[in-house]
Amino acid sequence: MKPVLIAIVVLHGLIHLMGFVKGFGLAPVTALRLPIGPGMGALWLSAAALFLIAAGLLALGREAWWIAGLPAVILSQVLVVLAWSDAKFGTLPNVLIVLPLVVSVAAALPGSLRSRYRRESAAVVRSLPESSQVITQADLDALPAPVARYVARSGALGRPRITGFSTDYEGRFRNGFDAPWMRFSSTQVNVIEPSSRRFLMEASMRGLPVTGLHRFVDDEARMRIRVASLVEVVNAAGPEMTQAETVTIFNDLCVMAPAALVGAPVEWTVLGEDRVQGKFTRGGVTVSAELRFDADGDLVDFESGDRYFTADGKETVRLPWRTPVSDYRWFGPVRLPGTGRLIWRRPSGDFQYGEFHLKRVRYYPAWD
Repeated sequence: MKPVLIAIVVLHGLIHLMGFVKGFGLAPVTALRLPIGPGMGALWLSAAALFLIAAGLLALGREAWWIAGLPAVILSQVLVVLAWSDAKFGTLPNVLIVLPLVVSVAAALPGSLRSRYRRESAAVVRSLPESSQVITQADLDALPAPVARYVARSGALGRPRITGFSTDYEGRFRNGFDAPWMRFSSTQVNVIEPSSRRFLMEASMRGLPVTGLHRFVDDEARMRIRVASLVEVVNAAGPEMTQAETVTIFNDLCVMAPAALVGAPVEWTVLGEDRVQGKFTRGGVTVSAELRFDADGDLVDFESGDRYFTADGKETVRLPWRTPVSDYRWFGPVRLPGTGRLIWRRPSGDFQYGEFHLKRVRYYPAWD
């Protein structure tokens, strides 16, 4: 939908140049029969410039495109009304443009999920210490061999212990067996101690923007989802979500921040040369997962039986949840999997509902 919107904004802006051309007598414009002087011509030019600036900001992915787009639509509609008999059809593109403008303005308001995430995550990052102890070989020796090898392969040895981390992802997901895939982008910030996780996802569903905020702070895990940044369709919390988000935090440590497993509240059990079980405790909740590694020592799968799946939109059942990972590469100083999948292991067969691709990761304190 974004290319279509950009095309509408550009074309609508260019059409306004007709008023400028007629107002300054640069050429005859038969489509505008009403008289237009230089003063009005300058206003038509201003509207055109604002629309083209808004289109440029949109093309560059700037969220603040509304700063130019909103006055452009207002000025354009005033000009349309003043030249109604000639320009009344200009109302239609203005209406088409104002709808995404309203969504963009709503997303920028202090009460939006996006604004809350950015405000809180920025404050959390500022609160993190600027230095920490260095990870030593003795730290790795305290871990089971498969985990120690994996942490070492991530580049952790000799680096500061992680007190927090942030990541950006892109990918796709679906919310039902027959539902279409939806593209998404996400960003999150985790703090190791006291443990917290803030996760923002933005996607598009049937042409409408959808924003989701997962927030696990203190003892409450809560998920909120809004359509067009205005209509809240989900605001969920409870013991099952707290347990599921505890699994997610453990998964985050294993996949995105292996170095954080040093000193983590995990009780390890070695199941084989390439398999371990970890029992992770956060607050009063303990969850378990099995980690599987390949012959090189890289994590290839994480599976937990402690998450809940909504089977038919109503019934919630406990099912194994997997996140196979692959495509290991260096993201600056840290080596991590670039691709992961989200899978429910159902009796009738695996159901993959998500796929993500890591775009950026940053540790706190920063790894040089």
